[in-house]
Amino acid sequence: MNDTDFPETPRRDFLQSTASGFGYLALAGLLGESSAKAASGDANSPFAPKRPHFPARAKRVIFLCMKGGPSHLDMFDYKPKLQADDGKSLGSNEKIKMLGSLWNFKQHGQDGMWFSELVPNLAGSADDICMLHGMQTENPEHAQALDFLHTGSFQFVRPSMGSWAVYGLGTENRDLPGFVTINPPHVLGGAKYYGSSFLPAAFQGTPVGEYQKNLKDAQLSNMSHPRLSRDEQRKRLDLLQTLNRGKAARLPENQSEVEAVIESFELGFRMQKALPAVMDISGEDPRTLGLYGIGQSASDSFGRQCLLARRMAESGVRFIQLNDGDWDHHGGLAGNMPKACGRIDKPIAGLIQDLKQRGLFDDTLIVWGGEFGRTPDDGTRDGRGHNAKGFTMFMAGGGVKRGFKYGATDEYGREAVEGKIHIHDLHATILHLLGLDHEALTYKWAGRDFRLTDVHGNVAKEVLA
Repeated sequence: MNDTDFPETPRRDFLQSTASGFGYLALAGLLGESSAKAASGDANSPFAPKRPHFPARAKRVIFLCMKGGPSHLDMFDYKPKLQADDGKSLGSNEKIKMLGSLWNFKQHGQDGMWFSELVPNLAGSADDICMLHGMQTENPEHAQALDFLHTGSFQFVRPSMGSWAVYGLGTENRDLPGFVTINPPHVLGGAKYYGSSFLPAAFQGTPVGEYQKNLKDAQLSNMSHPRLSRDEQRKRLDLLQTLNRGKAARLPENQSEVEAVIESFELGFRMQKALPAVMDISGEDPRTLGLYGIGQSASDSFGRQCLLARRMAESGVRFIQLNDGDWDHHGGLAGNMPKACGRIDKPIAGLIQDLKQRGLFDDTLIVWGGEFGRTPDDGTRDGRGHNAKGFTMFMAGGGVKRGFKYGATDEYGREAVEGKIHIHDLHATILHLLGLDHEALTYKWAGRDFRLTDVHGNVAKEVLA
């Protein structure tokens, strides 16, 4: 080895190159492999509103994720045969016995939907709900099923459905992210549930709040830098953006990607002022707070999530995910199921009513559900096992039939037998209601076009209004 192996670089050129490298390093973790070319609109601004493939029925989605697998048999799917055979053995195994619901059911609404006494407020909204009793998924394990619910895959890291929605449609407010997840879980995959995977990082969800903490106690409104003033932050960002644009000029093949990241940095700066204003509920009418169950110990935290979802929907956020856990009731069903339902019953009914009052219900799609349901038995007399073959979810609002029940499980609630809707079908239907063709919403990565529904999925046309 000799000196010719390391040609001399002028000091000025070296400093310029390495300084630009700082900006490039900031970009490296944010850029995808391919250019971020959405269906239409400004390719340099990933957040710009984009034209849907066809007229949309919903402008936005509020996804209410119940982590752990809520028991359809104790909330929405009444089974007289299961009640009659309570305590009887299941097949030849004498240790596994049928467990009828511990709670009474009544019919509500014009279509006679069944609701248990655990969810009286949702029962009062029966005529606004589209109940899906024939849901099915791929895997009965929590981590894999949660991955599948959020991304359409339990084997590979894939973009979340919120990221796909924003990739396809952009957002309606340049000062707020298109996709927000409130109180996201930090276990069983965590960030994958709102991640963008191979889609450009601009489309990933913005997490707000700490999972399973009361939002009242979270420091959500303080987004300012702890040491720098806004002017000082602006100067730092201007320097970084100058370096980024210089790099883009030298790498024209990556220009659209760099411009997308530049815009994401700008969004982060604007959010410091805009997002706290959206999240400040101090000016809400006390009657509205009561509608969501805010101030009541059982429902206060999830009620705040639901109220924030309404405020974000008003402000142009495209996809809003709310998260509630502790639905994994292998044991302690008698004590834990009422607590879980008490957390979410009044807030969700309040959200439906508030959206209707404000003229937002017709173009806001609400989706409720968990990764799977529960079995009619669990080998105990106070719990239920995992059930991926048949369970219940519901939709409400933007473009689905109201007061409508679709699909059915067998007489014990073990397996969907009518009106089956696979999770791929659910994703296809959500995108359809947003005006997106799930087969056409693709992104080229690793040599082929990917989509949320992979090579599967059919729109559940029977539930469309």
